[in-house]
Amino acid sequence: MRTFIWKELDRAGRKAALARPENRRDPTVLARVRTIFDDIEARGFDGLSDWAVKLDGHAPDRLELNAATVDAARAQMSPEDLAAMELAAENVRAFQQAELPGDGPVISPKPGLSLQRLYRPITTAGLYIPGGLAPLFSTLIMTAVPAAVAGVPNRVCITPPAKDGSLHPMMIACAATSRLDAIWRVGGAHGIAAMALGILEGVPAADKLFGPGNKYVTEAKKYATERISGLAIDMPAGPSELLVIADGTANVKLVAADLLSQAEHDSDAQVILVALSADIAQRIAAEVAIQVERLPRATIAKASLDQARVFIVSGTSEAAEVSNLYGPEHLAIQIEDVDALVPLLTAAGTIFAGTYAAETFGDYAAGPSHVLPTDGAARSYDGITVRSFLTSFVVQKATREGAAAIAPAAARLARLEGLEAHALAADFRLEV
Repeated sequence: MRTFIWKELDRAGRKAALARPENRRDPTVLARVRTIFDDIEARGFDGLSDWAVKLDGHAPDRLELNAATVDAARAQMSPEDLAAMELAAENVRAFQQAELPGDGPVISPKPGLSLQRLYRPITTAGLYIPGGLAPLFSTLIMTAVPAAVAGVPNRVCITPPAKDGSLHPMMIACAATSRLDAIWRVGGAHGIAAMALGILEGVPAADKLFGPGNKYVTEAKKYATERISGLAIDMPAGPSELLVIADGTANVKLVAADLLSQAEHDSDAQVILVALSADIAQRIAAEVAIQVERLPRATIAKASLDQARVFIVSGTSEAAEVSNLYGPEHLAIQIEDVDALVPLLTAAGTIFAGTYAAETFGDYAAGPSHVLPTDGAARSYDGITVRSFLTSFVVQKATREGAAAIAPAAARLARLEGLEAHALAADFRLEV
């Protein structure tokens, strides 16, 4: 974990110190993604199958979530496992239902004008669930449940299979609890291409792609929007990030555990500590060194820690400045006066405020989706919400009285822009 004194860094130094890991921007990744898309578009399911065998080790297939399959999966899990999963799904469903927008009010800026925003679910959502290094069945809940609450009619879920071609039984149980009817066993950039291009049998091409993934998946999502007109993605959602702001009152054990909880995700994950004193920074770093040795995924966590940064700041204003410039996916605040800092923050995927607000709670069971913007995208993107699965449009109505109220102004403005047909379309309304 490299340490920096924030006030000693110039603008260039701060930018360099806050940079994401370079290996996230490997130019060979995009070249590989383009090759995959080209081949799958040209050869269809045969092309997808070849890439799946090469990269997943198995041909893609659809696992129907019938009663026998779901019961067999649930039988492999303990009652406690299933209860935890159902609690998480219940909390996610409750939070998303509370945020589901209804149609907007009818607004009449002038007599005879009627304006109303209406919301509609997208038709097909493509849900990507990571499963390479670990089967992230929690991500299935965090994407499939909000989509169901939004009323999306087609929810297409894909995830990489295990080395033996199977799916973790909890993945199947979560899918059933999330009211999916099937899961496709296929992953990676080729899985993204399949959803984007409409290659999966019986499944329309996705209108929007959702879910986090490695650098190939992230690049494939972005590339798909360039290649396919009208296709959208939720956000840039790549390797995990956590920034922790801590002062001398922070519980060192908890801060270290939070940092490692993200470091163990992936060697490309990045964790940052913003410390209000050198003493607390040293104490937390020492605790991280102790805890990492106990982790089953210590090798991955240590590789991530090679990309970690520690910033020593002089107060909450500097701490907020560091955080806002970085725009972390996850932000944890472990300082004495949390409420004084929160108003200074402008860019974060989600914030965990105070000693007892563990980032792990957000990952699994609190309610908001844990699919959040990374790579600084929190400065302009939200995380997944029920609204991510909706589109909206405004219905505009006018009586003759309403037309008379705005036609002259509309026609004049159109003529100022040199658009006579526009102006006439307004003028003629007054002649009807």
